[in-house]
Amino acid sequence: QVQLVGSGGGLVQAGGSARLSCAASGISSINAMGWYRQAPGNQRELVATISSGGSTNYADSVKGRFTISRDNAKNTVYLQMNSLKPEDTAVYYCNLRSTLGFSYWGRGTRVTVSS
Repeated sequence: QVQLVGSGGGLVQAGGSARLSCAASGISSINAMGWYRQAPGNQRELVATISSGGSTNYADSVKGRFTISRDNAKNTVYLQMNSLKPEDTAVYYCNLRSTLGFSYWGRGTRVTVSS
């Protein structure tokens, strides 16, 4: 059974930093990994993705502030968030896609940025 366990987040002051991590278990063939977020009243949106080869993609709203990375040996994806803004407040979900095309989601971790 595939499980994604996230950590990090919490309450952060505007301008501060936070780091999210998400470790996957029960799966060995991972293609892309990524982070999405959902703010209250909004749809879930892409934050950043990283391919198995390390190519990254970011939402325009986080470019230059967030950095996604992964450790393939640990099946873990990270999201370093700097210069946080109140509009970054959301529940952040990690996602992975297997090489067979299946998509899996973590439970979500809340990040609250206070002004």
